[in-house]
Amino acid sequence: MNALVINCSPVRTGATAEIVRLVSEQLSPKYSTKTVCIDDYGFGFCKGCRSCHTTAQCVQHDEVDLLMSEFEWADVIVSVSPSYWADIPGQFKAFIDRCTPWCNTHEPHACISPGKKGYAIALRTGPSMKECEKVTGSIEHFYGHLEIECCGRLGLCSVEFKESVKDREAEIADFCRQI
Repeated sequence: MNALVINCSPVRTGATAEIVRLVSEQLSPKYSTKTVCIDDYGFGFCKGCRSCHTTAQCVQHDEVDLLMSEFEWADVIVSVSPSYWADIPGQFKAFIDRCTPWCNTHEPHACISPGKKGYAIALRTGPSMKECEKVTGSIEHFYGHLEIECCGRLGLCSVEFKESVKDREAEIADFCRQI
């Protein structure tokens, strides 16, 4: 089975990337694991033209399809996102908006294979779990429209720097055991 772990932050070397590394390390004995960073892919913003509502394809031709092929490859998807102003980073939101061709709220729509399981991990610098819940809620909403089963979430507060993750390794490992 295959697991995709996504760094939903454009920062490839920060706390989010460190959590992605730890999750991948935890999952690799059980899954063929691949990690990607949202910033590894080049794509534009949704134009709001709604052409995909009738064609199930976007009028733009960029790397959204490439990232969606990673979703297709995976049996398990773990999205790891920091909080940017109490929600997911803009780069990840732009990707979600561009996934409208795969959204199950209109027909026809493109589909990824059924049976995928999704997990969400949120981190933030402050102490309030409410912000982590907003981030994981955004990820789970996205999963729902792709018909990915939401199977677990983890919120990590007071994580500002890569070094802060060291104190949370046991918590992350515990979460990974359910995946």
